[in-house]
Amino acid sequence: MIVTAVLVLVAAYFLVPVYWVVVAATKSTEDLFTTNGFWFGDLQLWENVRSVFSYDGGIFVRWFANSMLYAGGGALVATYIAAAGGYALAVYDFKGRNTVFGLVLGGVLVPGTATALPLFLMFSEIGLTDTYLSVLLPSFVSPFGFFLCRIYAGAVVPPSLVESARLDGAGELRIFHTFGLRMMVPALVTVFLFQFVGIWNNYFLPLIMLADQELYPITLGLVNWRGQVDRLPEFYELTTGGVLVSIVPLIVLMVVLQRFWRGGLTEGSVKG
Repeated sequence: MIVTAVLVLVAAYFLVPVYWVVVAATKSTEDLFTTNGFWFGDLQLWENVRSVFSYDGGIFVRWFANSMLYAGGGALVATYIAAAGGYALAVYDFKGRNTVFGLVLGGVLVPGTATALPLFLMFSEIGLTDTYLSVLLPSFVSPFGFFLCRIYAGAVVPPSLVESARLDGAGELRIFHTFGLRMMVPALVTVFLFQFVGIWNNYFLPLIMLADQELYPITLGLVNWRGQVDRLPEFYELTTGGVLVSIVPLIVLMVVLQRFWRGGLTEGSVKG
């Protein structure tokens, strides 16, 4: 009962803010301040969402597409690089392997905000600031993903299988793409999801890298709208509606990818 109670409290801690966003997105600016914050007023969800997508020539659609590019492209490339690096460290025995793994562990401990300013200075020197690449390139590296793939590949990729594939004439890249990636699917899904969510919610890096509003991700665009509410109160409706729309891809991604986790857990129990 104690464990169940703790889990209920933790679930409420995460779900109550989401519930508030859903409720707030259905209200007008007046209702946001005159009605109970956790209960619905006059429902105008459709009007708010329509305003979000139509305001300023549909700039929110551009921000949404930018976020999908940054998060989707960055997470996909980062997952592949982490899988290749983790697989190499797990399967191949070479001099300096432990040193490389130690450097990766050190990278896990470094927060992204600590590297944002050096990246800005470096990118400004080569003329990449205020471009898509200024946000995409840093997203291609995931020390946590590298670490996770190294541990998982060492546990699920048997050396005997790799040796058998070599005896059959398969090259190293073919072995990796045919066997390694398939065996590492649960870890790859985890890395992809963590990287996607991290990039999608990233605010500080785009803030210092981007000046053109057309390149903004959703996070930066919503903060820009939020900063105008004192002058134009209708931006409350735009902001709350935009926040609701912004969490939909994360929910869909979680629902779609969770079956891979269940499959990985089942596979592990059978092997055990």
